[in-house]
Amino acid sequence: MTAIPLQPPRRLVEFTLDGEPVRVPEGGTILDACRAAGKDVPTLCEGDTLKPKNACRVCVVEVEGARTLAPACSRRAEAGMAVRTDTERTRHSRRLVLELLASSVDLSTTPRAAAWLKEYAAKPDRFGADAARLDEEPRVDNDLYVRDYDKCILCYKCVDACGEQWQNSFAISVVGRGFDARIAVEHDAPLTDSACVYCGNCVEVCPTGALSFKSEFDMRAAGTWDEAAQTETTTVCAYCGVGCNLTLHVQDNEIVKVTSPHDSPVTHGNLCIKGRFGYQHVQNRD
Repeated sequence: MTAIPLQPPRRLVEFTLDGEPVRVPEGGTILDACRAAGKDVPTLCEGDTLKPKNACRVCVVEVEGARTLAPACSRRAEAGMAVRTDTERTRHSRRLVLELLASSVDLSTTPRAAAWLKEYAAKPDRFGADAARLDEEPRVDNDLYVRDYDKCILCYKCVDACGEQWQNSFAISVVGRGFDARIAVEHDAPLTDSACVYCGNCVEVCPTGALSFKSEFDMRAAGTWDEAAQTETTTVCAYCGVGCNLTLHVQDNEIVKVTSPHDSPVTHGNLCIKGRFGYQHVQNRD
């Protein structure tokens, strides 16, 4: 039997983080080091299954000697660098970004957004009635998931998940410029007339609730959505032999949505239409 050669361990990179020495594997980011050190650096566009896009700029930190603030999610750690995460400059930048986002989009379903607005003393209301908002009705054009662009921060995670990083369907992209930029399918058609295969992997990575299960959307509208009352059970999808892991979110003995563990070696958080939305057929059978 041929022995499988072992991979050599990754070299550790050492630098200082807020004056304390830290180490991360070579190729790791400043954000990796922050999380390992227990530092709560806010981020919205970063995803553990996608390459960093540097879109939201909420995770910026100061790197000694650098002219500009660096996005912690994508800046690779370098030996000997000195990084500070909680300076007046970083707090000012994060506060302004949060204010601009909250003044233009609906962050009500963005996890931790309210806490960050409070922590950084952000005051989006200071822009007053002159703040431009999209004010577009949610797009409910299918029975599986809803697009609510009023909550979209243009982080591009859905585009990457639909495109070359995961699904390779390329059903959605960014259209328009400036404030008119938004996520759309070709010719801004209904989702049912697009190349979408309804895998829901865009919903999985959306950080704000701009994309959500139709079941969640309806329950929120009815005031019955209660994540605190939900249980989560991870199992194996029975539709085929691939062995994808499913996490069933259950409320009042009803499956309300399905996700997949991002650390699964099979799916990495991704599913097909049967794994993501097939629970409806199981749940609605007589």
